[in-house]
Amino acid sequence: MTAIDPGRTVAVVGTGTMGQGIAQVALLAGHPVRLYDAAPGRAAEAAKAVSDRLLRLAEKGRLAADRLEPALERLRPADGLAELADAALVIEAIVEQLDAKQQLFTALEAVVDDACVLATNTSSLPVTAVAAPLRRPGRCLGLHFFNPAPLLPLVEVVRGHATDDTVATAAQDLMTAWGKTPVRCADTPGFLVNRLARPFYAEAFRVYEEGAAEPATIDAVLRDCGGFAMGPFELTDLIGQDVNNAVTHSVYEAFFHDPKFRPSLAQQRLVQAGLLGRKSGRGWYDHGAGAPRPGPATAAPCAPPDAVGRHGDLPAGAGDLLPMIEEAGIEVVPGDRAPAPADGGIVLPGGTRLALTDGRAATGTHRPGPLITFDLALDYRACTRIALAASETVPPADLAAATGLFQALGKQVSVIGDVPGMIVARTVAQLADFAEDAAGRGVASREDVDTAMRLGVNYPRGPLEWGAAVGHAWLGRFLRNMDDEYPGGRYAACQSLRRRAAADEGLVQS
Repeated sequence: MTAIDPGRTVAVVGTGTMGQGIAQVALLAGHPVRLYDAAPGRAAEAAKAVSDRLLRLAEKGRLAADRLEPALERLRPADGLAELADAALVIEAIVEQLDAKQQLFTALEAVVDDACVLATNTSSLPVTAVAAPLRRPGRCLGLHFFNPAPLLPLVEVVRGHATDDTVATAAQDLMTAWGKTPVRCADTPGFLVNRLARPFYAEAFRVYEEGAAEPATIDAVLRDCGGFAMGPFELTDLIGQDVNNAVTHSVYEAFFHDPKFRPSLAQQRLVQAGLLGRKSGRGWYDHGAGAPRPGPATAAPCAPPDAVGRHGDLPAGAGDLLPMIEEAGIEVVPGDRAPAPADGGIVLPGGTRLALTDGRAATGTHRPGPLITFDLALDYRACTRIALAASETVPPADLAAATGLFQALGKQVSVIGDVPGMIVARTVAQLADFAEDAAGRGVASREDVDTAMRLGVNYPRGPLEWGAAVGHAWLGRFLRNMDDEYPGGRYAACQSLRRRAAADEGLVQS
């Protein structure tokens, strides 16, 4: 199959926000567009809404006048499916119900010619199941746009079990021609973005459920330390707790209750209480008019130590810290080397060790002596906040010294409960593991995995790139420790990550 010619008709069935957005994208790419909706009069209303948006874009100078009129002339509502007979591509954006989508595509097969591509914009249903009743299931694939479709560049091109490779390639080429960034992926639960994003929410909710920190603090640490644009509590309030919870449950069911995808009881309670986020006025936060927004827990100013000891080498992910401490005028005194493969740390004047979290709680028989752990940062120089957790034996003076040390580096400090893996580190480790698993199973290429997460959910770094930056050996040890702290398989590293970690361990030992 060759690429779809820009002069061929694109039909969009379903005229909600997503359908209108897809129609706008196709129009501006030069296609005649037919809008159809089963509700009488809805297609005409949607065509007017799309036209009005194009007019506003032209008024703001964001759409050239010589493109406006031809685009308006190419847009037409359809009163029935028969008017879509000349379409080269039909994109469905109707209700997320499998039987409704199957019935629509079965009806379309009686109207369009055999070369017409049928695409579903589903975000949660299996493309394979949508295409199953078709006479020619090879013509059907998923084209999952992200909302708002005219603005967000990512499109997941999902190949069902029966999808012809030529159809998937032609669709990918078409999305590129439309100015989008397509990523190819297999027909897996949640596809790429919704599958790989689960830990971003799940780990934060679990930290909250364990009482280690409040939502405002967890959000602030993931933003200000981890580099994420929004924290998971504020983001799910924006998305809608019911929507996010439904996706999580859908993926969990589709993976046969794999513990890695287990939903959050705390979020389920919000949904049951009708606290759905901004659209209901309250979720994790109160969004009522004039309601105060709670701030993160932030430590009061403390005096930094004059000098600290150096215990071995810090892991690669925290390599900038020792030079930063010296640049802040705090002396770093050489000390003992840490026994391999243990990670090194910093020794405070009172004798407490300060170390990057390794997936274990600071308190425990496996961690002799007082210990303060600090969280992983996207960039220790650029981040503005750090989280600390102290073991039960840490003297208050040493916790104050650790707080003052990071404050001297220009960071705000949030002291949280002693939870294994803290906040950013456990989130990044799980994101990297999920990404390695998807790439290792051939769900998508490694490049497409990182592209999908950067563009689809605006992560500051692709999870595979992030995993390589902190080191696969460190990730492997971190997840082994998390698996010991939380037995049951949720934190067991996937085979792909285990292989990479073993290879890196071999390089280090040699």
